[in-house]
Amino acid sequence: MKIAFCGKGGVGKSIIAGFLSLAFLEKGYTVLAIDADPSPHLARIFGIKGEVKPLAEMKDLLIERAQKSGIYYNLNPKVEDLPEKFMLKKNDLKLMVLGAIRIAGGGCACAEQTVLRKLLTYLILSSKEIVIVDMEAGVEHFGRASIVPMDAILVVTTPFQGSIDTSKQILKLAKDLKLENVWIIGNQIQDEEDQKLIKKEFKEKIIGWVYEDLELKKLEKRGEDFWNYKGKTFEDVKKIRDKLLKLKIC
Repeated sequence: MKIAFCGKGGVGKSIIAGFLSLAFLEKGYTVLAIDADPSPHLARIFGIKGEVKPLAEMKDLLIERAQKSGIYYNLNPKVEDLPEKFMLKKNDLKLMVLGAIRIAGGGCACAEQTVLRKLLTYLILSSKEIVIVDMEAGVEHFGRASIVPMDAILVVTTPFQGSIDTSKQILKLAKDLKLENVWIIGNQIQDEEDQKLIKKEFKEKIIGWVYEDLELKKLEKRGEDFWNYKGKTFEDVKKIRDKLLKLKIC
């Protein structure tokens, strides 16, 4: 199963992507998590220690792989050996930290980004594990140049108008691209009014709810990881995991 997370910045998509990875691990699956956010957080969430440098910041490597010469570069760069060199591992979890992947037509068609897009596609298409991709916030990554086959796209939405508007944009773009299995996750839910606000806009597209979790906020404030956290958010995300498995979409 290949799952992409998206949504407006600040809605908590990285946290839920991390917990969904942990929920699949608990079920006995091997998970490949791909952090394609310009501000990567998954390594911290998983408690992977030490400096983690996104591939997007390894300019010399990317230019070398693109065989860049002046304005010319290879549109089909070699990337197959990069996962073995840069994959981080913890038990049955694999993590690839890519950083921001811009799209052609979105202001960047540079050699470095060609390598990153090719690597993302390779990772998703070649992996036999559960694949969870934390995409860049917003809607830019929905350009055709960056779309690869995903079994599900999960749009994290909070009960605030800015988040709802972004999620509506994402659903429209997904429909235009004929992408199926695009679902809404209501996050940071405090009460029934919050649920009603999201239900009003998305109704049958909602796959699950994640409620406000004060214990998790305390962990965040202390800068602790979530690897062993089994509290409210983890239980909420497990329900989403089970719904995805019942859909049999892969």
